[in-house]
Amino acid sequence: MTILPLHPAENASPESLRAFLGQCRSAAIRDSHAKLVSISLAVDALDPLAVLESIFDPAEPHFYAERPALETAVAGAEIAIAHTAHGPERFAEVQRWVAHTLQHTIAVGDVSAPFGGPHFFAGFAFHDEVEPGEPFPAASVFVPRWQVALAGTTTTAVANLLVTPDADLEALALRVWRAHQKFSRFEYRELPENGGSLAGGLASTRGVSETRANEARSEANPPTTWQQRETGDYRAAVTKALQCITAGEFNKIVLARAQDLIANQPLHPLRMLNGLRQRFPDCYSFSFASGRGPSFIGASPERLGRVSRGTLETEALAGSIRRGAGASEDAALAGALLRSEKNRREHREVLDDIVARLTPLGLKPDFPATPHVRRLANVQHLDTPVRATLPEGVRLLDVIGAMHPTPAVGGSPRDAAVRRIRDLEGFPRGLYAGALGWLNARGGGEFFVGIRSALVEGPRARVYAGAGIVAGSQAEKEFAETELKFKAMLDALAP
Repeated sequence: MTILPLHPAENASPESLRAFLGQCRSAAIRDSHAKLVSISLAVDALDPLAVLESIFDPAEPHFYAERPALETAVAGAEIAIAHTAHGPERFAEVQRWVAHTLQHTIAVGDVSAPFGGPHFFAGFAFHDEVEPGEPFPAASVFVPRWQVALAGTTTTAVANLLVTPDADLEALALRVWRAHQKFSRFEYRELPENGGSLAGGLASTRGVSETRANEARSEANPPTTWQQRETGDYRAAVTKALQCITAGEFNKIVLARAQDLIANQPLHPLRMLNGLRQRFPDCYSFSFASGRGPSFIGASPERLGRVSRGTLETEALAGSIRRGAGASEDAALAGALLRSEKNRREHREVLDDIVARLTPLGLKPDFPATPHVRRLANVQHLDTPVRATLPEGVRLLDVIGAMHPTPAVGGSPRDAAVRRIRDLEGFPRGLYAGALGWLNARGGGEFFVGIRSALVEGPRARVYAGAGIVAGSQAEKEFAETELKFKAMLDALAP
């Protein structure tokens, strides 16, 4: 990536912007290759989810990820450049595409600010291949036209555009200039029904009092109710899986349930996401849309991998028990979880698999000798944090490709368990339990596992919840565990 010593805010005018884009077009002509141009600006405090709500358009791709407890959030919308892949080499193919794109990238402005410069947002389905008709490919990655991110008290806005050798400079300059003006004096608006383009203008706030607006919302949006339908027979699937374990086919398999919901009115995925982020502040709140209608939203507790300044952070998160009604019961349940032979064995299998996947890449994982209990709003998990230094030449997607899917969402041995999941569950997983996250131009990035999630489109939603099946599991208890996870999701999703 080429970083130019220019700052758009210091000489901000349509003329100077057009002159800069003219230089970029000249570079594209010289190299016979389009240039990704990235313009970063530190701006006044913005809420990335509120910005995404204001420009939401179901016909445009978007990505959103947030850790509310850590005061970090990033949103990107529309496409500057994108790529898809499938098959066993999909992680490596996406990595090559990212590297090639950065070779032809020109960046200016506050590139070194948190979330400055171009970011690549990616989603990898659970399986290497997806079935016909699924809304997301096996792997997709895009650089958004518009990105807003918050890190602590710093908000960074980024505009990305593709400048081709025959680019219309007037149109490109106008688009970026309008976006710059909007971010400089951003006014939030009510959640739109059909969204709007940032380049086309962000509608100003409505000229009615908040009370009248609330009344209008109540009349226009009656309480949401929905019908629920179970997909498949989970108890039967668990029973069959236990038979496979007894026969020695695998030691563990993670089986999910899917419930289909039909609401009495269209569901807005970002409204539903807001409920998740409020209920699960210690999780990754996320939304990923392909631009073909559906949005995949959730609140995942599980980090797959994060790289910052050459250090990898991941975790083994497996083994669970419910929360207690009070502090004493909560502590008693946590103690029972730590003493549970079944849960400790399940947790250790996940940790051992992580170590086995990282070691061939030259990493030396470091982790505490015993797990701790991580408490979420509705459940307690056994958790072991893992850290390692990335060797020269090893990148985040190399690690994610080696680790995915972990035994926490697939099983052990991995290949044997993953082969059986589709037949036992009875539905395609798509992005459920897949890998979602982002990469930056400096080699950093973060990916999480797409669990505690739902696929939302129009008045329909499919909600997922899973549990690990090992020797000693009981179908009724595993069903009850997924019921607990479903209840927490449905309570949060209700407007």
